[in-house]
Amino acid sequence: MAVSLLSLIRDEANLLWSISKEFADIQKELDYIQSSLEKADRMASEEGDNTTKGVKAWVKELREASFRIEDVIDEYMIFVEQQPHDDAFGCVNFLFECNITHFIESLKRRHQIASEIQQIKSFVQGIKQKGIDYDYLIKPSLEKGSSSYRGSQSVQWHDPRKHSRYLEEAEVVGLEGQRDKLIGWLVEGPSERTVISVVGMGGLGKTTLAGRVFNNQKVTAHFECCAWITVSKTYTEEGVLGKLLKKLYEEDKQEKAPQGIDEMDRDSLIHKVRKYLQPKRYFVIFDDVWSIELWGQIQNAMLDNKKGSRVFITTRMDGVVDSCMISPFDMVHKLKPLTKEESMELFCKKAFPCHNNGNCPEDFKKISSDFVEKCKGLPLAIVAIGSLLSGKTQTPFEWEKIRRSLSSEMDKNPHLIGITKILGFSYDDLSYHLKPCLLYFGAYPEDYEVNSKRLIWQWVAEGFVREEEGKTLEDTAQQYFSELIGRGLVQVSSFTIDGKAKSCRVHDLLHDMLLKKSKDLSFCQHIIKEDESMSSGMIRRLSIETISNDLLGRNESLHTRSLLVFAEELCTTNFLEIIPTKYRLLKVLDFKDILLYSVSVPENLGNLAHLKYLNLRSSKMPTQLPEFICKLHNLETLDIRDTDVEEIPKEICKLRKLRHLLGDYITLFQLNGLGGMASLQTLRHVKLTMTNDDGDNDNDNDNDNNDQEVEGDYITLFQLNGLGGMASLQTLRRVKLTMTNDDGDNDNNDKEVEGIMLIKEDVEVELIRELGKLKQLRNLSLTSVKEEQGSALCSSLNEMANLEKLRIETTAGGVIDLPIISPLPMLQKLRLDGKLKKFPEWVPQLQSLVKLSLRSSQLTIDPLKSLQNMPHLLFLEMLDAYEGESLYFENGGFHQLKELSLGFFPNLKSIIIDKGALYSLEKLKIWKIMEIKTVPPGIQHLEKLQVLVIDHMSDELINECITPNEGPQHPIIQHVPLVKVTVGDYEQGIKTHIIHHSRH
Repeated sequence: MAVSLLSLIRDEANLLWSISKEFADIQKELDYIQSSLEKADRMASEEGDNTTKGVKAWVKELREASFRIEDVIDEYMIFVEQQPHDDAFGCVNFLFECNITHFIESLKRRHQIASEIQQIKSFVQGIKQKGIDYDYLIKPSLEKGSSSYRGSQSVQWHDPRKHSRYLEEAEVVGLEGQRDKLIGWLVEGPSERTVISVVGMGGLGKTTLAGRVFNNQKVTAHFECCAWITVSKTYTEEGVLGKLLKKLYEEDKQEKAPQGIDEMDRDSLIHKVRKYLQPKRYFVIFDDVWSIELWGQIQNAMLDNKKGSRVFITTRMDGVVDSCMISPFDMVHKLKPLTKEESMELFCKKAFPCHNNGNCPEDFKKISSDFVEKCKGLPLAIVAIGSLLSGKTQTPFEWEKIRRSLSSEMDKNPHLIGITKILGFSYDDLSYHLKPCLLYFGAYPEDYEVNSKRLIWQWVAEGFVREEEGKTLEDTAQQYFSELIGRGLVQVSSFTIDGKAKSCRVHDLLHDMLLKKSKDLSFCQHIIKEDESMSSGMIRRLSIETISNDLLGRNESLHTRSLLVFAEELCTTNFLEIIPTKYRLLKVLDFKDILLYSVSVPENLGNLAHLKYLNLRSSKMPTQLPEFICKLHNLETLDIRDTDVEEIPKEICKLRKLRHLLGDYITLFQLNGLGGMASLQTLRHVKLTMTNDDGDNDNDNDNDNNDQEVEGDYITLFQLNGLGGMASLQTLRRVKLTMTNDDGDNDNNDKEVEGIMLIKEDVEVELIRELGKLKQLRNLSLTSVKEEQGSALCSSLNEMANLEKLRIETTAGGVIDLPIISPLPMLQKLRLDGKLKKFPEWVPQLQSLVKLSLRSSQLTIDPLKSLQNMPHLLFLEMLDAYEGESLYFENGGFHQLKELSLGFFPNLKSIIIDKGALYSLEKLKIWKIMEIKTVPPGIQHLEKLQVLVIDHMSDELINECITPNEGPQHPIIQHVPLVKVTVGDYEQGIKTHIIHHSRH
């Protein structure tokens, strides 16, 4: 028996050594395959529909092989992590440390991994041989030289952009105002050469708009020479300059073009172009620019001859616009989608060209509206679909059949293929690492508004984000996200006050294209409730809109990495139990908004050892989070906000890779290991407490422990010895900081406060200084700060060079005393809630600040003069911030401010606004300042003001505002499009008067 056991151990050691070598080989193989797939992707962009079915099938096999390799690598890495020793012969110690059963299970798992690696290597070898046999190997298409790699396009298409610049006036809808604006920029303005950029997503009508401008008689009469250059995505400097030179001479009837333009080098071409343009007022359009390098390459040719010359650029990319913004005279026009009314007008012109001057028949209004809704204001799509329908049988029944099959027809119908092609150009132009990020939008339902952080955390979990020195993965993912927005591929649905994207979506037609590409690339399959069919082959990601046991059971692929569920129905226990068996390799599990309140969550979900992202937000989870969560050792994001969860197991501290923990009113126990959570970046809405060694929670004692009762979104940190050890922490919000004795008995005599509570006089300063160790902190919210803690707090804040958001609040009647804080270079949002003896001198020095809130400051000196020159301040809120009788906004002050909120000033009798002050203000709110009896003079000077809110002010002021068109103060506010006046109270009822004005 002993001999057999030793032999077994010896074989096991050899097997471990073999796996390590095989593992290294398979990693190298994956690198080669991914490099080949990147080349194949690049060639697919160039070849388009000319790629043969055989090549597509071969590349698909190669891609699926890479999936299998990725999976076995993950399996091996987790297996190694689970072993007590990482040396090849650690199995001997493992055998004596664990029981025989565990040893046998470990041995079995090793054999499974080794067997899978051998199968993959054989599979890859077969793919390689097939590539040789059928000449499928990835090579540049120019080397192929034969038709084996190229086929004929199944559907021919005509690029509508070539026609769009020549459209007649009657064919164009919704561009008149924009055309006139651009013409004004062209023929008026400075004598300096000016670059005018028009930017918008593909299909919005940039070329059409440029054509309406270029062909306008006022423009052609104003300029001495005009040229239109369409820039190829694969342009060369010499090619663009040579084309420009030829165009200039083509339009000139008096001068003859120089010989040998095609043979000229770059410098010669620049010289010739400059010489020709020098004496002329010129207008040149560069249409459809993709490269941010273009302007730098040609700007020397486009000389500034001080004659009012203009360069006009159309592009899909914000980066191109930024590269052209060299001079303060340069201008940008962002093209917007058509309104619903404009969309319907254009659609009817195309769909009913012979019916009552293009008006929609009554019985077609509903189905026409459905088509227009699908197009989301994209003229390219409206024209294509309208033209298609104009040639079809004119019955609502036939049109409904077309509507239902529209997505499948996009790459087959000659009328519609142009939509897919033009949208596809933007996808093809993306860097390889950005393509999966865009494809991920296909995992969400059509028209779904997705939170940007949710998306970024999923990208990180999926492994889409490359590590960059000096940046977190989330920072790099944010850059990816910004680039997709800048390219016009992602539409921002809502913004923060400083212009950052909070939520986003993609256009419906782009969503259709992404779904098709996702299916072709085995990237993702999205299943809607009306169609539960599932494609064959490997499904890497699965997105479903229905809770169906049969649906999950039908998927035989064990290589699915992500499961996103969007069903608005009650989940079942059986549905949850299927997941760990069928989807053992999941990295992303998103159950947001799924109803789990009556479901027994199975413990086998803890077997998802690869899981990195778990979203249970708004899922109505039970009050206690299951223990299995603590088995998910690779978990990076846990989102349990808006659930009924109040308690998290104490073993949560074992999740050393956890980066983001988000919840509401939840309790964590036994946090002695808190400092070991070194990866933690976000800790929000969590109450952290401690238990005695016997496991009894201190809250169970007879004394009413108010310190541990949470009435808001607060975190209570007991046992803070390890707080400074959370070196990666970036967000610490709504938190209570407290200390306990070593025996775990909490001192309940300290009064309860909100936010961060600092107790025990002898350790308060030490706790505050502990915060200074959190050097990566970006978001910090402190409440109940005492005046005597100001010096220590200043010291800690001075260490937080990355801080972007800061909130400091005192107890009722307390004083904020922060005398000296070095200017925090990254601080964008600041809220000071408490009395200020004097206004802090360091606040106006915050050069990055965009949002400032002063509450209960009770200043005796008007702070506006100190704040008025802050260069980037966009939002200012002052509530009970000043005890004087007058606020004065001086000429030129607060030039960038967009939103101003003033309220609760007990003594304020007047607000004075100079002409030239608050130049950019869009929203003004004045509330509960009862001593002000009349509309503040100067509001009439706020030309950009869109919204004026008068909330519970004096009766005299309210009556002036709501008297229709005849109050004495009406001229002051008649230019404001929306005025909202709120009166009343909760007992008598609150009423809001809405007054609309049209701008003249």
